[in-house]
Amino acid sequence: MPEHDEETSDAIRADNTAADKENQAELAELAELAALAGLADTAAGRTPTPDERANEAESRAAEHHDAWLRAKAENENVRRRAQDDIAKASKFAIERFARELLAVKDSLEAALATETPSVDSMKAGTELTLKQLISAFEKANLTEINPLGDKFDPHRHQAISMVDAEQEANTVVSVLQKGYLIADRVLRPALVIVAKPKA
Repeated sequence: MPEHDEETSDAIRADNTAADKENQAELAELAELAALAGLADTAAGRTPTPDERANEAESRAAEHHDAWLRAKAENENVRRRAQDDIAKASKFAIERFARELLAVKDSLEAALATETPSVDSMKAGTELTLKQLISAFEKANLTEINPLGDKFDPHRHQAISMVDAEQEANTVVSVLQKGYLIADRVLRPALVIVAKPKA
């Protein structure tokens, strides 16, 4: 969440900087036009009075102030919308996964509602439910860590003990509990037993 807030703040700062540069460019252009207008008046034999110049400057300043206020309000609206989007994304991020789990719950309830289940029907129902759960995990980008025979990785595995084994040192001899990843982040490390280095 803070990462998103930082990105939103950076985007708002960039928008404000761009708006300031744009306003400065317009001011420079208006100053140049005002100077040219003054030269035209002088060339026509008419010099604007100080009051006329002051009124013109005030008018231009009011226009630019109004444009600046509008740009500032627009930036504030963009920032507010971005914060709302981030809050909604955080609040409803689990919605798709939860919808997938509803089918798993329905299957379990249907199995328990059977009055005279046989061992075979219970086994078949459990296998079906497990398939539904695995499918829900896959759709949520939740993957299993089952590192039997792999090199021990302290970032993904948690060693419970080390034992003498025929395998190469620091390889996983046994998996006591599978681990899980969400995308590339470890949700739960695999609990493993690792081969000791040979004496």
